[in-house]
Amino acid sequence: MINSTLDQPGVASVPDEVLMKDISRRRHDALTELYGRHSKRLRATIDGVVHQEAEADDVLQEIFLQVWEEAGRYSSKAGKPLGWMVTIARRRAIDRLRRRQAYSRARERYEKRVMQDSQTPRRDAAETLVLNDLRHFLKKNIRALPQFQREAVELAFFKGLSHREIADATHAPLGTVKTRLELGLQKLTHALRPLRHKV
Repeated sequence: MINSTLDQPGVASVPDEVLMKDISRRRHDALTELYGRHSKRLRATIDGVVHQEAEADDVLQEIFLQVWEEAGRYSSKAGKPLGWMVTIARRRAIDRLRRRQAYSRARERYEKRVMQDSQTPRRDAAETLVLNDLRHFLKKNIRALPQFQREAVELAFFKGLSHREIADATHAPLGTVKTRLELGLQKLTHALRPLRHKV
């Protein structure tokens, strides 16, 4: 059996470095203690970047999953554990913000295209034919998406579900749903690019 400082009284006085060693030995109580000490500070760092409660929750969870997986690679030579975790928090929060911004841009482009298609007056038979071809092309490309991306796009745009409603319906984390939508919309936007001057 592995001896740990956590087996002794006064867990609160155990240094973070010792907790990291215990986490590398798969001690869940060490991770719980580290979370209790630093989650508020890390959450404040994340909030300062993403400004969305649900996404901040996801990022915080991702950080402690990374700590759990990489504790064995942590070295005190790189600085204090809190500094290491704050660096992870900033990096992950910035990545999440960039993904959200890219997703928002792709969604806006896609929605604009759909709105233009649905609101364009039907001036002649040729234009109607082009728009019907475009709808067929779009449906074909949606069907070609990977299953989870297709499901997310259909639930969002054809069923009108919010991100959280899609997460509930598919039993997937909110961050995963947003990533699936982002990737699906990027592929659809890319597929539509050669057609943008034809309508």
